[in-house]
Amino acid sequence: MAVNTLADIFQVLRRRPDVEAPNLQAWDATDRLLLETGVQLGRAGSTVAVIGDRYGALTLGASAVLAPASLRVHQDLITGERALRLNAADLAAGHIAAETTFVQLPLGRELLAGADTVLLQLPKTLAELEEIAAAVALHAAPEVRLLAGGRVKHMSLGMNAVLERYFASVQPQLARQKSRVLLAAGPKPPTSAPRFPVVEHLAELDLDVAAHGAVFAGPRLDIGTRFLLTFLPAMKPARHAVDLGCGTGILAAMYARQFPAAAVTATDQSAAAVQSALATARANGLGDRITVLQDDALSTFAEGTVDAVLLNPPFHVGAGVHAGAGLKMIEAAGQVLAPGGELWTVFNRHLAYLPALERNVGPTVVEGRNPKFTVTRSTRTPR
Repeated sequence: MAVNTLADIFQVLRRRPDVEAPNLQAWDATDRLLLETGVQLGRAGSTVAVIGDRYGALTLGASAVLAPASLRVHQDLITGERALRLNAADLAAGHIAAETTFVQLPLGRELLAGADTVLLQLPKTLAELEEIAAAVALHAAPEVRLLAGGRVKHMSLGMNAVLERYFASVQPQLARQKSRVLLAAGPKPPTSAPRFPVVEHLAELDLDVAAHGAVFAGPRLDIGTRFLLTFLPAMKPARHAVDLGCGTGILAAMYARQFPAAAVTATDQSAAAVQSALATARANGLGDRITVLQDDALSTFAEGTVDAVLLNPPFHVGAGVHAGAGLKMIEAAGQVLAPGGELWTVFNRHLAYLPALERNVGPTVVEGRNPKFTVTRSTRTPR
């Protein structure tokens, strides 16, 4: 491995089209540790699958230092997929690295068949890790080595336990620069059918909710969504309504029930979320009423084509608190709403979203507050 190869690649990487800020970077010490561990373990030339690559550091780094026989990658977020392609083009244009050949695929057989090396940025939840580990054990080569890395402060013994359910050997490696790699080998044969998406019945809504492992709150009702739903009777019927950042699609399903004449789109940047929302719609007999779409903040919607947007924005970007994602979604809602259309937003009370709502959408009324959340209704003014 050339001494400066990874440094040369990493310094060029950007996060766009995701939120960019001085305190947000496109790679971390775990990316470097995973790649260097792969080299030390002699994984060069192998068939490599990359999972959880945030902006391309693992994929582009693996191409440079592991020279894989083939390189396949799964990223849950569409922003990560687009960032990888943009960063690959930048590296090639700047002659920093040769043109990288990789294939972006959903989590499953096509991604993992024949893979003997899997590089994984450990996910935030044990449920997502379980879905990934089960897929690797089921589909990858029998001799596969799974290198799962994370920041030590975000790792737990529960991660070891999940991996041990699917692999005969799980060995923690020495930590370096506050990151650590778990090395798993010996995939165990499955003892039951895959359990994802999980489906649970929410009695308080009389709704079946489906959730893949990567979705926020799983099959449960998060408290922000619960509060926003109390305002559903006050919302206007729409010809076309959008659940923006849909997660499992609870808001989309409940809006479709409340307003049977509305066409509803559930959209999210997460592949796991839109798959969950589709499963939720079908589980409740709403599959013909709700369309799902993986998109980055309504980037594929035409201006002025939507009558209502429901929004429960995140206030984290990765592992850090940052309002940028929510602000991006508010701006997008303002673009797609037709004049007179409404944006209903629920957000943590400490977030100063009111000026952005007024600026990007129009007159905004606080419809309700509780100790944790604020609910607002913004009406789109004519352009």
